[in-house]
Amino acid sequence: MTQIPNTTQTSTNSSNNFEGANIRFRDADDKEIASNSSNLDDSIVAVDKASEYVSMGEPDISFFGCDGEDDKTSADYYFDSYSHFGIHEEMLKDVVRTKTYQNVIYRNKFLFQNKVVLDVGVGTGILSLFCAKAGAAHVYAVDDGVVLPDEASLYLTAIEDAEYKDDKIEFWNNVYGFDMSCIKKQAMMEPLVDTVDQKQIVTNCHLLNTMDISKMVLGDASFTAPFKLIAERDDYIHAFVAYFDVSFTKCHKLMGFSTGPRSRATHWKQTVLYLEDVLTICEGETIIGSMTVAPNKKNPRDVDIMVKYSLSGRRCVVSRVQFYKMR
Repeated sequence: MTQIPNTTQTSTNSSNNFEGANIRFRDADDKEIASNSSNLDDSIVAVDKASEYVSMGEPDISFFGCDGEDDKTSADYYFDSYSHFGIHEEMLKDVVRTKTYQNVIYRNKFLFQNKVVLDVGVGTGILSLFCAKAGAAHVYAVDDGVVLPDEASLYLTAIEDAEYKDDKIEFWNNVYGFDMSCIKKQAMMEPLVDTVDQKQIVTNCHLLNTMDISKMVLGDASFTAPFKLIAERDDYIHAFVAYFDVSFTKCHKLMGFSTGPRSRATHWKQTVLYLEDVLTICEGETIIGSMTVAPNKKNPRDVDIMVKYSLSGRRCVVSRVQFYKMR
């Protein structure tokens, strides 16, 4: 933690409402589903057992290489959104798994033709569509009719992160003696998904937006929200950090969890947005600004983010607008 000389340090250890809460979900028992459906002679229960299908043929993943930007379809954008340099392994596995299901269904159409298919836990419904296209007489796509969790809240805070920023961003200024700073701008524009140590937090956590997921409609994912971050100690600020909390408000007892840096780590981690400036801030000083979030118009799976911020402090005065693209 980098500290400003000759200043006092104060730390506030605030916590989120759901800190330490742990929610676990259990997948349906495949064997139980199969046994309960054994008397349906003309039906097929679609269950998720990708491991049994892999041996029937390797998935065709040629769609990862698309030649022309202008010739891309929405499907190309769907798969392309997983192929950038910040790829998550679990996302890649999900794409490959879906492609495997498609191969299995289409290469074994005789199992589905004129049959009644039950797809439990359909998600996007893509497997149900595969079955229908393979010739199923009827497809029942079941997803329990309840969206859980049903409420989400987005928060913003600011952190000191000199060491990591130097390693990941400033690195491009001198790559084994070569100036590759042209890549630095692109690296700055892409938010970093990583785990932040709570000791790095310099300011309070500001609530940006709360969404009722069960009632969201097209357009609700776009919003502009003001924020006010107050320094809890004297320090430097290198990045903003966004995270979300979720709630299960329809349960008998309110439940939920936080993905914030002061809570138990989750695979969602946090989203770090590095600043072009290094802000020197003193305890009690305020960063004010706004964040605008919207799906990318060309590829709605990408998220465009605009952050306006300003600081007028004793040691730092700055006002800037930065743009980011979350893929």
